[in-house]
Amino acid sequence: MSIADRISRGVSASLGANLIDTLANALLIVVLARYLLTPEEYGLLFYALSIVGAVAILGTLGIPSSAGRYVTEYGEVNRDQVRYVIRSSLGYLLALSAVVGAAISLGSPLIAALLDEPGLAPILALGAGYVVFQSLRKLISSVFQGLNRVDLSALVAAVSAVARFVFVVVLVSIGLGAVGAFLGYVLGFAVSAALGGTLLYRRFYRTYDATVDRADDLVRRLLEYSIPLTATRGATVLDKRVDTILVGFLVGPLGVAYYTVGKQVSQVAVAPATSLGTTISPTVGEQKAGKRTDRAARIYERSFEAIVILYVPAAVGLLLVAGPLVREVFGPDYGGAVIVVQIFSLYVLVNAVSRITSDALDFLGRARERAIVKTTMAVANVGLNLLLIPIVGVAGAAIATVITHSVYVGANVVIISRELPLSFERIVRSVVGVTAVSVVMGVGVAALVPYVSGIPSLLGVVGLGVAIWGLLSVRTGLVDVAELRGYFA
Repeated sequence: MSIADRISRGVSASLGANLIDTLANALLIVVLARYLLTPEEYGLLFYALSIVGAVAILGTLGIPSSAGRYVTEYGEVNRDQVRYVIRSSLGYLLALSAVVGAAISLGSPLIAALLDEPGLAPILALGAGYVVFQSLRKLISSVFQGLNRVDLSALVAAVSAVARFVFVVVLVSIGLGAVGAFLGYVLGFAVSAALGGTLLYRRFYRTYDATVDRADDLVRRLLEYSIPLTATRGATVLDKRVDTILVGFLVGPLGVAYYTVGKQVSQVAVAPATSLGTTISPTVGEQKAGKRTDRAARIYERSFEAIVILYVPAAVGLLLVAGPLVREVFGPDYGGAVIVVQIFSLYVLVNAVSRITSDALDFLGRARERAIVKTTMAVANVGLNLLLIPIVGVAGAAIATVITHSVYVGANVVIISRELPLSFERIVRSVVGVTAVSVVMGVGVAALVPYVSGIPSLLGVVGLGVAIWGLLSVRTGLVDVAELRGYFA
């Protein structure tokens, strides 16, 4: 299969799974926020998820990403060693996640007492299951990605999303509240991990030659490369979770509810970028490993252009419709989330660029540099949160995230430009052109926002914005329909 066909298949499969994941998450967010949980319960749930997610890094360290990298590398140079990469990474991960998960569950009363939030204790008691099954799912997805079977990684993600939605809704509906919602997350991870593990064993693991001895330095390389990845993942978790934890500690569960709604809206918007990044990252690494740096650079350049063309207008649109979006979708009780959504409209663009850049650096062997930048920005994010939250509340956490993540992504682009022979001339032209188109689109959308009075009219305004963007993009040559058909050819 050609590179173009592989990327096309991977993007299609990953996008399909991400759409399922996005729709399931979006629907779950709305159902929980508007119908099943009070804002305080909603905030308490995501307060607990942030705490467990922050600690769960110790249950995986950088093992999943390291496994994905070496599955890709050994798949190119010594295929039968992949069996040992899978086996070794699984053993270390199970041991780590079991210990960390048990610590969270057993220490749940103490954690709740330290944070002065008694409602956290029964939720955190389920932390062991969350850590173990989420860790397994991460490892399986990374291995599939390293095998260039993004379609199977996508399948695992889709099953996880659907199972999570079903379990959460059922358990909350029978009266288990935030505890039931958390348990639904655990069960969703468990189902997807079981499916992924079965597919990995039957289709790949048992196909490798068991008589081949393990390379002497395999485990050492696997664990050594996991060190900078651990730093990166730790910084990522610190960056993505600590803001919610600080909002919960300094403002309370209601503040977490507002902040979470804003952040989740921005995360839903990056589904296409996530699909593209998941697909191109191992391919870029594979091309670089095969000394085809020009090809790797071209794949990344085209991906960057696509992100800019799609997400600059998306950021402008989200900024303009934030008010009616929150009011009509989540209800008037979540009015405090409007300012968060508006600030995070810029985060949507920055995060989209991050999705095609950050993982690519890991597959290019530049995890150490990324870890340094990520750790620095994560620490800066904590400092800004502590400074801004007491002054401007939940909006301060959003501002801190946008500032630090923008610096982080900019640094990653610089690093990847040193690894690959990128040409920024075409990228700059695309940025200028799409900015002009987005301004025109924004004027049209802004004129109609005051007339939004329900979901149908909100969708109508959004649809008009998309139509203006599409028409102008094609007419100005910003989007070449013929070129789009063979985008990576």
